[in-house]
Order: sequence, then structure tokens, then C-alpha cells
Amino acid sequence: MERRAFLAALAAGAAGASPRSVAGASPAASSPPAGTVHTVRGPIDAARMGTTLVHEHVLVDFAGAEKASRSRYDADEAFRTILPHLQELRGRGCDTLFECTPAYLGRDPLLLRRLSEASGLHVVTNTGYYGAARDIAVPAHAYTETARQLAGRWTAEFRDGIEGTGIRPGFVKIGVDAGPLSEIDRKLVEAGALCHRDTGLTLAIHTGDGTAALEIAATLRRLDVSPEAWVWVHAQNADATTRSWVAHGGGWVELDGVGPRSLDAHAAAVVDLFDRGQLDRVLVSQDAGWYRVGEEGGGSYRPHTLLFDAFLPALRSRGLGEAEIQTLAVLNPARAFAVRRRLSAPAGPPR
Repeated sequence: MERRAFLAALAAGAAGASPRSVAGASPAASSPPAGTVHTVRGPIDAARMGTTLVHEHVLVDFAGAEKASRSRYDADEAFRTILPHLQELRGRGCDTLFECTPAYLGRDPLLLRRLSEASGLHVVTNTGYYGAARDIAVPAHAYTETARQLAGRWTAEFRDGIEGTGIRPGFVKIGVDAGPLSEIDRKLVEAGALCHRDTGLTLAIHTGDGTAALEIAATLRRLDVSPEAWVWVHAQNADATTRSWVAHGGGWVELDGVGPRSLDAHAAAVVDLFDRGQLDRVLVSQDAGWYRVGEEGGGSYRPHTLLFDAFLPALRSRGLGEAEIQTLAVLNPARAFAVRRRLSAPAGPPR
């Protein structure tokens, strides 16, 4: 169904539903999550994820795909800088953190395992490539290999572990720029879809705007991958109607830029989706942290605690109860990221 027809159906279905009378979520949203999530210390039941931040960054290196390297920073220094922030987050009651830095942008699974062990947090790393920021972190081989070959690389990391560490990714992280998908961005999305079909890993796709989001949805549909396997990262950058369209279709709408200046806008977006009866498709996070390789002392590391200190209280002040907070912070992340294949139709032969 095209966007215009889909929106008409959405409006018809919503007619007569009064705000908040829909309780903000479907009955399935309160069901105990099933399945496994792979952390840097090994697999856990999704039900053990607890309170979860789904989009944070511990360390990043924007030197470019051909230059980013662990030789560019002292892992011990990074560990000492980052650990107090994760300990503070753990003290706020957070149980699990999804670290969204992909390969060629500073992904360091061994550092993440050290930090997880020392902080007590479950930490989840990823596979996949980042085609946003004008393709700065896309390796050369991605331009010549097919989507099937790229998917094979990512599936191998899930099967065998990342770079000989034995640490398995817990999701696929992809980045695309705004607007119509470029050739390389479309290939990355296609590779992600094929990897999902191979592994059941959820696709978290950094998306520049609503136009790119709609093309991602169409690409996944063409490859028989359900929208339920897709997290629209940075959905706060699009309009409310497109966010609702994606949520209605089964995609996960991630509002992940919570900060002091954006707190009210994020709270309003959550309440809007709640009023539409779509809270069971919403994820929230901060996109915080960012030990920056190449800057003295890693630069200015942004704490991960604002969501607990200010954002969740702001949602409560706007009428969300503890059941809704539980849906956002505990149940939805577990349902979104539990490893399982989510296909929209019987999958054909690998492409």
C-alpha cells in the first residue's frame, strides 16, 4: 500500500477513538518478551534486559573508514574516562545499553566487554555499516560487493563472533543519509534485510528524514522483511504523520535525541503517539556519550542519565503512568530486539 492510501486507512481506523481512551498500546505490549538478546558478555533472555537505553554511543572515531583504527586511541584511557558514566547510569536503575557505533566508526567490542563487566550493565554491540555522514564510514569493499556478499560478512560476525573475539552482535546498525536512498545506502539496507533473514537480528537504521524512512520501508517489503524487524533511528527528525504511518505499519519509531534543549519536543512526540494508540511501537533514548577519538581526553563526554533525571519525569507530568513508562523503557526494547526472524511473506531464494 502506498503512503497516501495507507494514511487514508489510518485516518479511517482512528475515527472515533478518543485521546488516551486507547490506552496507548495494544494488549501484546504488556506480554512478557520472548527470545534472546546477544550482549558482549553472552546471550541473555530478552526478559532479563530490564530498563534499557536503545541508542547510545560509548566511543566514536570519525576519521573515515580507511583511517579509523584502535591504534588511534589508548583503550585504557578511554576505559577510565567512560566507566564512571556507565556506573552512574547503572546507579540510576538502567540495566542494558545498546552501543550503536558500527564498524569503521570506532566499534570496539573488547572495550565494551571490559566496561560491561566493570559497570554491571548489559552492553549490546552491532554489525553493519554506516552510510550516513556522506558515507565517511563505508569501507571500499562495500561499493564493489553485492548486498548478498555484505550480508554474508555481517551474518558471519553473528555466527562466529566479531574479529576473533567471540563477541556476537545483538543487532544490525546501518546508517543512511536524508532524501531518496543513494545507490550505496540502498545496498546497505538490502544487505541488512538479507542479514535479518539469515539471523533474525533487528535492523536499527539511522535515517536522515521521512523520505528515506519511506524508501527503507518499501525496500524491506520488497525483500519480504516485516517492518517489525526495523527500528527507525532518529525518527524525531520527521513529521508526526510519517511517524504514525510507520508505527501503524508495524515499524519501531525511535525518538533518541533526548537532551536539555530537545526534551519537550521528544516528550510531545511520545504523547502524540500515545494518544494515537501507538505507544507499543515507540523506543526512547538519548544518543549520548561520545568519547571522541582524536580529541584530547576524548572530548566532552555527555552523561547518559538525563532520560532518568528529567525525561521520564516529564512524561509522568504529561499523564503517562507507570504502566506506560514500563512499556517504553522495558517491554518495547525487549520486544524490538529479541532475536527472531520477522518476515512479511514466505521468503524466496536469497538474492
